[in-house]
Amino acid sequence: MTAASSASRSVGQVTSVVSAVREVAGGLLSRPLASYHLVLSLAGTLTLIGLVMILSASSVEGYSKEGSAYGLFTTQLVFAVMGVAVFAVTLWLPVRVFRRLAAVMITVTTILLVLVLIPHIGIESNGARRWFNIAGLSVQPSELVKVALCVWGAHVLAARRRENASLKELLIPLLPVAVIICVLIILEPNLSTTITIAIIVGALLWFAGLPIKVFTTFALVGGVLAVLLSFMAGYRSQRVLSFLGHIDDPQGAGYQARQAGYALANGGVFGEGLGQSRAKWNYLPNAHNDFIFAIIGEELGLLGALMVVGLFCLLAYVGFRIASRSVDPFLRLLTSTITVLIVAQAFINIGYVIGVLPVTGIQLPLVSAGGTSALTVLAMLGLMANAARHEPEAVAALSVGRRTGLARWLRPPAPVPYRPARVPAQRGRSSRGPDRRREQGQ
Repeated sequence: MTAASSASRSVGQVTSVVSAVREVAGGLLSRPLASYHLVLSLAGTLTLIGLVMILSASSVEGYSKEGSAYGLFTTQLVFAVMGVAVFAVTLWLPVRVFRRLAAVMITVTTILLVLVLIPHIGIESNGARRWFNIAGLSVQPSELVKVALCVWGAHVLAARRRENASLKELLIPLLPVAVIICVLIILEPNLSTTITIAIIVGALLWFAGLPIKVFTTFALVGGVLAVLLSFMAGYRSQRVLSFLGHIDDPQGAGYQARQAGYALANGGVFGEGLGQSRAKWNYLPNAHNDFIFAIIGEELGLLGALMVVGLFCLLAYVGFRIASRSVDPFLRLLTSTITVLIVAQAFINIGYVIGVLPVTGIQLPLVSAGGTSALTVLAMLGLMANAARHEPEAVAALSVGRRTGLARWLRPPAPVPYRPARVPAQRGRSSRGPDRRREQGQ
């Protein structure tokens, strides 16, 4: 009886703690600006974690190659500062500005994809021509086009929204433009970014209401094309065959994946300690980039790795929460697509590091080294934060009270409530008139 009563008290205590946590979490999430503050917190936390881990993972390789343990970290820090500035810009600008600039953004970034393929303009490294060298910094246009495609695709599909929209209206011009972008990226070559472009297009079409049969067909075709492209280059096919177990060469195609597994195993539950990784001593190639999650697991242990996974799960929750609460179809499509893109990249990266997916080269957003990638992800999170400020409750809260003094200049302008067109279902000539322009101007 004593043991039973003790167990009963323990269960009661756990239940009360869970109830208290739920009550506190519910109270915090019920606040009008909860989504906005969560996006800010997640963006800052992931950026800081990325900078700390890049400094740790790249210090040995940087010192051995360039004589400085801080070279790559300094570059990443510069891009992070630039990313914070871009985050602020995307947060400040009204939604109507992004919709007006959507066509310009996709056009300029597509032209950059063409220019990077031209010798003496684009920089070639390790057999790929993907970068521009601007003021000593490497800029990757295939990362910039992700933001442009998210904004432009959401703008096009939101402008054509209606329950009985035809298949042609959903696919054109989104699909042809996406195919052009994918072809240009494949020519670099860069299969991993091509996969992310496909994720963007798939998310846009899914949330725009593409029929499930058509969506499944496109997904199957895309999967077949990805498999074919993976076997077009020797190193890609070796990665896939090694993952499938057809190549058992510890020093060959499976070397990185094997070393990543060793690093995770060495970390155990609590890790070796920050900066104490052994894998980064030239045992694990690209430890600061594609396989930085292995260094996190080695230095911070299972608990640190689960913390990073939890942050991306929380980001997924917040992103879909913002999308579900948005009344503007453009913001709903944009936020959903950005959420799927960032979270999918994160879990593809984590998947191949822990060995459940073949190695693709997709980076861990904001955590892996990659200046342009960090810049674009922060831009996307800025757009997400902007959408959070346009939730109806947030709009009502931010419209109350006048800002004076320094707060007037530091805070973003108050969001404008969304006003739908009076006849949103019409697709005739009148739907392109003043009502449509007024809706797109919000």
